Amino acid sequence: MKIGIIGAGNLGLSIAQGLLISDKITTLYLTKNKTSTIKEYNEIENVVVSSNNVQAVENSDIIIISVQPNIALKIFDEIKDYIGENHIIISTITGLKISSIEKALGNNKKIIRSMPNTAVSVRKSLTCICSNETGKDYLDLCVSIFNSIGKTIIIDESKMQSATVMCASGIAFWMRIIRAMAQGGVELGFEAKDSLEISYRTAEGAINLLKTNESHPEEEIDKVTTPSGCTIKGIIEMENKGLSSAIIHGLISSHEKINKIK
Repeated sequence: MKIGIIGAGNLGLSIAQGLLISDKITTLYLTKNKTSTIKEYNEIENVVVSSNNVQAVENSDIIIISVQPNIALKIFDEIKDYIGENHIIISTITGLKISSIEKALGNNKKIIRSMPNTAVSVRKSLTCICSNETGKDYLDLCVSIFNSIGKTIIIDESKMQSATVMCASGIAFWMRIIRAMAQGGVELGFEAKDSLEISYRTAEGAINLLKTNESHPEEEIDKVTTPSGCTIKGIIEMENKGLSSAIIHGLISSHEKINKIK
């Protein structure tokens, strides 16, 4: 596949790294205003680094647009005359609805809206996708692309703002939780490096328990808590300090913010 990524920032590069590992591409175009920051990708076979977005469109079948919402319309205006009927447009632009993309590029274009997260760089992203009517026959192709760099689910666009908070912003939220555990470990006497490893490996173990056992978190919690034990004591104290409430309110706050993007 000939893929162009317009906007090789953090997320765009993460997608590129995942695609390169998966060996899904024949050519890969990466565009960025300051190409000097990604010049090392020029050394990779079949990868072209450029500041020319039109060139990327003309030489690609699938265009992944991964730019900030505030410059999206400028990018669309730049490339719209070069997008043909065979192009597939995949947007990772936070909060930007398909109707807005159609208004800029035309409702006859194959448009897929996606929300991966930066774990695509290690092929562990959960990517949520949806499409316009013209693009619906190409959802399976896009699933195959994103499945090569993680897992993919097709959702209604009405849930895409929520998916952005849970999947994309969620990486940052989980990092903060793991960091808090690591900081607590230092307070308990571990060296920072050891405490961080204990934290993330324990988190990894918790996740694998849920996946392997197909269980609910409360089931696994019950296996660890004993009457009057240290685990239930810690849980009660965390909840008294607002752990669950803080996480839920953080998700709601992020959702309110993203819904202001039209």
